[in-house]
Amino acid sequence: MGYWYNKKKIVSFLVSGSGLNFHAVATRIINKEIRARVGVVVTDNSAARVLERAEELGIAAHFIDPGSYRTKEEYEEKTIQIFKQYKTDLIVTAGFMRLLTSYFVNRFRNQIINIHPSLLPSFPGIHGQEKALEYGVKITGCTSHFVDAGIDSGPIIMQSPVSILDNDTVNSLSARILNEEYRVLSESVRLFCEGLLHVVDNKVIRR
Repeated sequence: MGYWYNKKKIVSFLVSGSGLNFHAVATRIINKEIRARVGVVVTDNSAARVLERAEELGIAAHFIDPGSYRTKEEYEEKTIQIFKQYKTDLIVTAGFMRLLTSYFVNRFRNQIINIHPSLLPSFPGIHGQEKALEYGVKITGCTSHFVDAGIDSGPIIMQSPVSILDNDTVNSLSARILNEEYRVLSESVRLFCEGLLHVVDNKVIRR
C-alpha cells in the first residue's frame, strides 16, 4: 500500500474541442492540488483549441486522424499505444465526441472518467443542457462517471445539482453547469489518484 500511494498516477486526456475541462484538471495537477502527473492529450480534431492549451501548459499532445484508419478498432489501437507509451493510469474524456468501443473500454476498465452536463441517467448523449430546458425540469447539473461501452451509462462517481432559472438559456445554463464540471471532474480525478474509488456491483464506493 505504501508503494502504491507514493507512486503518482499518470493522467491522460481524450478531447475533441476547446479543452476547458482538460485545462481545469491539468492546472490542478500542475499546482499539486491533485497528487498525479499529466501524461498526454489525444484529440481527433486537428483544429481543436485543446492543442493550444496543452502547448501553453507544456503538455504533450497528439492529433490522430480517424479518417486514416479503416476501422474504429484500428484508430483506437493507435490511441491505446500512445497512452501506454506515456504509462497512463487514468484517461479523462473531457469533451471527447466519439463513442468508445468495448475494445477500448476493456483495455482500461474503470480507468476512464467522463464528465457529463446532466444528472445521469437523465439526458444522456449530446445536448444535455438543451434537453433539460426543453423537458422543463427544475434541477439539472453534472455527473462524473466511469466509462463503459454505452452512452453515458457507466458507474456514477459524483453528481452536482444546478437549479434551472425561469430566464435561463442554453448558454447561461451551460455556463453554470460548466463551473460545477470543473470542480466535480477535478475531485473525481483526485479521489481516483488517491486510490479511494472502488467499483462494486456497478456502483462506485468511496473508501
